[in-house]
Amino acid sequence: MRFPSNLPCSAVLDSLADGVFTVDKEWNITFFNEAASRITGIHCEEAVGYKCWEVFHSSLCDGNCALRSCMKHNGRISNKSIFFIHADGKKVPVSISAAPLVDSAGKIIGGVESFRDLTDIQIMRREVQDSWRFEDIIGKSKLLAKVFSIMPQVSKSEATVLLLGESGTGKELFARAIHNLSDRKHGPFVAVNCGALPDNLLESELFGYKAGAFTDARKDKPGRFELAAGGTIFLDEIGDMPPKLQVKLLRVLQEKTFEPLGAVSSVNANVRIVAATNRNLAELVENGTFRQDLFYRLNVVTLNLPSLKQRTEDIPLLINHFINRLNVLQGKNIDGLSEDSLQILMRHPYPGNVRELENILEFAFILCPSGFIQIEHLPEYLQPQLKCTLSPGNQPMTLEEVKCLAISRALERNNGKKMATCRELGISKDTLRRSISRCEEMDA
Repeated sequence: MRFPSNLPCSAVLDSLADGVFTVDKEWNITFFNEAASRITGIHCEEAVGYKCWEVFHSSLCDGNCALRSCMKHNGRISNKSIFFIHADGKKVPVSISAAPLVDSAGKIIGGVESFRDLTDIQIMRREVQDSWRFEDIIGKSKLLAKVFSIMPQVSKSEATVLLLGESGTGKELFARAIHNLSDRKHGPFVAVNCGALPDNLLESELFGYKAGAFTDARKDKPGRFELAAGGTIFLDEIGDMPPKLQVKLLRVLQEKTFEPLGAVSSVNANVRIVAATNRNLAELVENGTFRQDLFYRLNVVTLNLPSLKQRTEDIPLLINHFINRLNVLQGKNIDGLSEDSLQILMRHPYPGNVRELENILEFAFILCPSGFIQIEHLPEYLQPQLKCTLSPGNQPMTLEEVKCLAISRALERNNGKKMATCRELGISKDTLRRSISRCEEMDA
């Protein structure tokens, strides 16, 4: 960008809504327009002649300076989200663009940066997010709105509910919402993952046992059905339930009773059942691995939960929700995602659905100290520069090659410092040493 080195506070630049300032090669501010004064609360006379970091105190002034990068590499930066400290001490979110400042001979003599106040936009985003909340579920997509529209009626009934959806779509959140909207909301909500326990343990976990039922059973132990009395039991991964327990569950649904292991009498089951699976139960019935009569008993009300790739318009809402929650849990003050980071997350296909998005942001919170989450804070597999290198010549790489590349990149970013690399990757020094040794053997 060409800019006269002796530019005054011209009427043209002062009429812009965006703040504009320039610096020389020693980082002294040489120009500061009226919009910059209005957004920062600092008058032009109090800014010109001072170092830029003394004026802005931004989230990039700790060594990630956008202007420094532009002047060093003779490049440009557009729409990078950061924040700076207003004259009254409040944090102001802004979107910045920066470029080197050159004279008529093309020599870099400084830098120019413009910035736009995002405060009103962030307020509107929060208001929009609050308007698209249903219990603890966030979303505005048509597919999700269809589920939301029938959940109150479904919740008020006593019907068994079957939740169908890919892994990571938040089936337990929906089950809890059904419980909270039901007449059983003051009773317990008990969740069981039917695929996480071996068959013999799952039976005693669900139905309990009496003292003497087996060798180590010295006293009675209530099962989850008994603990959920008066409330709701959520049976996740119901498609993985073994045939023997399918028979006992069918009896609970038909007769509202069950027998603990070693019991001589039945126990009433005053409980509502919400089941969930990511498998196709109709196919399991055809294959003979799931009872047809149980399938029909469970399939009274079916809610199909959309995957995240089917509701991409919900991604910004979910991001804001997770960032707010992680700020509270981790005691941080992350302001949000930069625009380029948001674009990457909007394009990602999310095979792990909402759970994967949450994990991505938890990872970014580890690397991002404050301010806005930038591209370099995202997991390696989402970073464009790594993606371009992962398949040189469109040839697929093995997992070991990907690991070696990730380690190599991390070492470069940390100037070869191994402890800093270990902290970034979350691995021990011994693990890093072994990984480097394997990579060297692969290159040999």
